[in-house]
Amino acid sequence: MESTSAHASPPPEDEELQPWGGSGDPGQHPGRPRSTECAQPGVVDKVRPKWGNPLQFLLTCVSYAVGLGNVWRFPYLCQMYGGGSFLVPYVIMLIVEGMPLLYLELAVGQRMRQGSIGAWRTISPYLGGVGIASMVVSFLVSVYYNVINTWALWYLFHSFQDPLPWSVCPLNSNRTGYDEECEKASSTQYFWYRKTLNISPSIQESGGVQWESALCLILAWLIVYLCILRGTESTGKVVYFTATMPLFVLIIYLVRGLTLHGATNGLAYMFTPKIEQLANPKAWINAATQIFFSVGLGCGGLIAFASYNEPSNDCQKDALIVSVINTTSAIFASIVTFSIYGFKATFNYENCLNKVILLLTNSFDLEDGFLTASNLEEVKDYLASTYPDKYSEVFPHIRNCSLESELDTAVQGTGLAFIVYTEAIKNMEVSQLWSVLYFFMLLTLGMGSMVGTGTAILTSLTDSKVISSYLPKEAISGFESDLQAMTGRTLNWYWKVMWAFVSPLLIVGLFIFYLSDYILTGTLQYQAWDATKGHVVVKDYPTYALAVIGLLVASSTMCIPLVALGTLVARHFKSREQQFPAA
Repeated sequence: MESTSAHASPPPEDEELQPWGGSGDPGQHPGRPRSTECAQPGVVDKVRPKWGNPLQFLLTCVSYAVGLGNVWRFPYLCQMYGGGSFLVPYVIMLIVEGMPLLYLELAVGQRMRQGSIGAWRTISPYLGGVGIASMVVSFLVSVYYNVINTWALWYLFHSFQDPLPWSVCPLNSNRTGYDEECEKASSTQYFWYRKTLNISPSIQESGGVQWESALCLILAWLIVYLCILRGTESTGKVVYFTATMPLFVLIIYLVRGLTLHGATNGLAYMFTPKIEQLANPKAWINAATQIFFSVGLGCGGLIAFASYNEPSNDCQKDALIVSVINTTSAIFASIVTFSIYGFKATFNYENCLNKVILLLTNSFDLEDGFLTASNLEEVKDYLASTYPDKYSEVFPHIRNCSLESELDTAVQGTGLAFIVYTEAIKNMEVSQLWSVLYFFMLLTLGMGSMVGTGTAILTSLTDSKVISSYLPKEAISGFESDLQAMTGRTLNWYWKVMWAFVSPLLIVGLFIFYLSDYILTGTLQYQAWDATKGHVVVKDYPTYALAVIGLLVASSTMCIPLVALGTLVARHFKSREQQFPAA
């Protein structure tokens, strides 16, 4: 990014286009470019920093958009809503929601040359709360998002151990067997819930500070700080790594995943469409939600990135490129995930069969090698009919092995990243290498999104104090002539229809759906770990927790009406002072 200080003499007038429709100061020719500096001679003003080149801006948007959701939520949605058929609502929502709103945010940021607070305040003083709300949301997201980076660091550090610490259960205190909690669950679940989180039985029991995790959290914030230390000058260099490194790791994992035993079972499960899911409204709702949050709409990051662009940058082309890369990366990550998922499901299925074969062989003194996976069901029927009493004793211990049920087990979020993937990794050859690659990829994905979120917050804060004098104070209702000046092309019907009707209606529809769903659902619930049973249980949130949730929601949403009301009151008193000046 290039950052230069203004000199006492004004720069050439062709440096920047006049903002918003060509109305300028008296005596200036309409449409004529304006200077980026104050007109007062001898006053030194700071020119807004710019990206070093267009590629830095593009990679920053890609790094911001392609995040953890592409790796651990999109594959889950494919699994839940029809495999390959989920791509139909996903692509449609991308066209009617994702691309139009992405283009709109980039255009606003690039033309306004400000963060979200300043941009919305310039559009209308009553909408300044929208910018503040987006900054609050970005702050809340960054708080929990960096905790995920903390867990990635924790697992990354433990990936250098041999054997991997989550590959086997630890011994009990008497060293006479394995830990009881781990035996009831699994080694990967035990390492996640007990060693990583040291989770309490419920939200009412807070537990103590986990100092090792706390140190990882401090390190995670230190990395974020170093990445945004010098603003977009440092960010523009960091994104070369955070935007490309995950792709290289995914390619490596794809090659490895396709060579794993059972990978084809996972891929067949993913690409086999379930057309009936297209009639499921939740498939369309989740597709729209995934597009909205995956691209990073409404959080102020895209506006902040575009504000450092050259005014003549083709932001329409950038919006299309980012949308395509984001969608392609999600599909690509799903292929990798389902190849690994197929390996894990096949491994568990065959392990289940081997246990049943061993049980029946020992119980009925069968010859070793006689009972196989291919004749298991036939032999079970024979034993049940020939030795009914003995078989009835053994039957409660015979597990029902099914590859389909293993593939149907839907997991998302931390369960997919820190349990399912680690379960698969521990069974790979050279498991330490694959573990290091995987968690390093998660860390770069998380840091790429954190850099964008941090930039959104910092840009809004640094721009909110002083609104540049050359921006108009009037409310602005359209973008068309300015977009033509920036991109060099006339705005076609697609963008106009999406911005004016389809996208706003879709956002309102999503809001109504989630509000009604929240009301109909009743008391919110969460998953807690039951150490005595070795699995998660569902519990109701206590009253005080519901109050905290309500405050978190209100902390962002209430900014919009409160700022609008404050602006209205301030203008009212100002007009009264003008009408009745003090004597």
